[in-house]
Amino acid sequence: MNYMDTDLRKYLQQNRNQITWKTKIQIIFEIVKALSRVHEENSVHKNLHSGNVLYLKNKNDWYISDVGFYGPTNKPLNSIYGNLSYMAPEVIYKSEYSYKSDIYSVAILLWEVLSEQPPFLNHNNDQDLALNIVNGTRPKILPGTPEIFKKLMEECWDANPEKRPDIQTLWNKIEDINKSIHENNDYWKDVNIDINPNITELTYSNSKVYTFKDLPKPKNATKGGLNNTE
Repeated sequence: MNYMDTDLRKYLQQNRNQITWKTKIQIIFEIVKALSRVHEENSVHKNLHSGNVLYLKNKNDWYISDVGFYGPTNKPLNSIYGNLSYMAPEVIYKSEYSYKSDIYSVAILLWEVLSEQPPFLNHNNDQDLALNIVNGTRPKILPGTPEIFKKLMEECWDANPEKRPDIQTLWNKIEDINKSIHENNDYWKDVNIDINPNITELTYSNSKVYTFKDLPKPKNATKGGLNNTE
């Protein structure tokens, strides 16, 4: 059994402002590749977040853990288990897990890798965050984010699961971006996302059991209402 050196959240924190575009796209590509294996087995991960994306340094590879672990066996009926910041709105609303809810989680991970900080960093009330997510709030796309990534995130975190790409389509899109980065290295060297340099103490939420009541049906936010306060 291989010992994993760290997880994605710690890796991003330890290497903040030092991660190249090639490394970022490698991380995302390997997350998508690992998730495709899960989906090929007709399984849904259900709780994909940066704490269970693991790094093996001697192979320079990334892996997904906790596949098939859906929380404590004694969790109440009508409750959900996971990391709220990465949960798809339909999961929060009616516990509707699917391949497409995993795709939503990948979108949040993509945002996290690009911005090098946790999603919904400033939230302190789970009920409020759940309400915001089903009403269309998503992490703020930072200035300087390439349009190709912006479009991909918006497709993958759409409130309507049917509008999100499947894992193969997502893999193809990531492969195209990966090819562009390797073939146009000089161009990508000059692409800089406006990462907040003042964030030094990063607090991450953990997986736990939630019970939410009387939430509205998920929807996309109106133009200009997609961002939180990060």
